[in-house]
Amino acid sequence: MYKQELTNREEQMKKAISFLKEELGTIRAGKANPKLVDKIQVSYYGSMTPLNQIANISVPEPRCLIIQPWDASSIKEIEKAILNSDLGINPSNDGKIIRLMIPQLTEERRKDLLKLVKKEVENSKVALRNVRRDAIEAIKKMEKNGEITKDDLKKAEDDAQKLTDKYTKLIDDIYKDKEKEILEV
Repeated sequence: MYKQELTNREEQMKKAISFLKEELGTIRAGKANPKLVDKIQVSYYGSMTPLNQIANISVPEPRCLIIQPWDASSIKEIEKAILNSDLGINPSNDGKIIRLMIPQLTEERRKDLLKLVKKEVENSKVALRNVRRDAIEAIKKMEKNGEITKDDLKKAEDDAQKLTDKYTKLIDDIYKDKEKEILEV
């Protein structure tokens, strides 16, 4: 009976991992990556629209992003949105496409990025612990209502902890990969 509760909680943990991967994908590590501009919103005919919905984004070289709007009249708005974003990159356009040249990271910028990554990682770990806490509370409620035995409660708590440990290790692995990516560029 408690296994269904844990299965549901594992889905929540998987979502936390997916969210972490998305967030870390938008952190610039000195290499061009289309995910860098995922959060940029452009004023397009009066409404805020994600950049990737109004332009084709490609990586022709390791340190260059090309943004090719489907509507050439939106170039100025795209450029403005990039300048207003926290990317810290100056776009250059030739009237048809926008080029973003990704600069080399300075040592100080690498340290700042690592702090940002650590913050995101810690937020994900907190989310996992909250999911574990909610699972244990729900299972204790089951035991209180007589739906499961004390032995089942103990087993369920152990299983919830094992699940949390498994996903915490996964988060640590994701962090190590991102750290390596930032430091080795």
